[in-house]
Amino acid sequence: MQTKVQKYVVATVDEIPPGKRKIVNAGGRSIGVFNVNGEFFALRNRCPHGGAPLCEGVLSGFVQSRDRGNYSYSRKGEILRCPWHQWEFDVKTGQSWFDPVKTRVRTYEAKVEAGCSLAEHAGTEMREGPYIAETFPVSLEKDYIVIEIES
Repeated sequence: MQTKVQKYVVATVDEIPPGKRKIVNAGGRSIGVFNVNGEFFALRNRCPHGGAPLCEGVLSGFVQSRDRGNYSYSRKGEILRCPWHQWEFDVKTGQSWFDPVKTRVRTYEAKVEAGCSLAEHAGTEMREGPYIAETFPVSLEKDYIVIEIES
């Protein structure tokens, strides 16, 4: 069976600044799109543990200690905590930190594409005809975040 990939334009790059997120509906799924230091990641907005709206949870990082009294904070904004039971997931991979071998949340590829490239591949079919229309120049100058979902 051949899988079909559907693209969904979910936001402009400036709609989701670094450290922020946007929850969108794409392909009948609720998906959280996260900007982690200028890179975009997309996760299913459903915790695999209890069905909570995962992407509404707190974003944090890791506190690590090599010895007593010496702490460091790393991976800021990369760890998502479920709002119901506090299970933690890696925003970049969907991996669970509670049960990394068996539990993960579905991820989707999130790409940044130029508006003009989206317009070129919009799937419109051009037909010759006796049509006359007044035209105006159009430009798509923003970059857009696109999620790809296999069906």
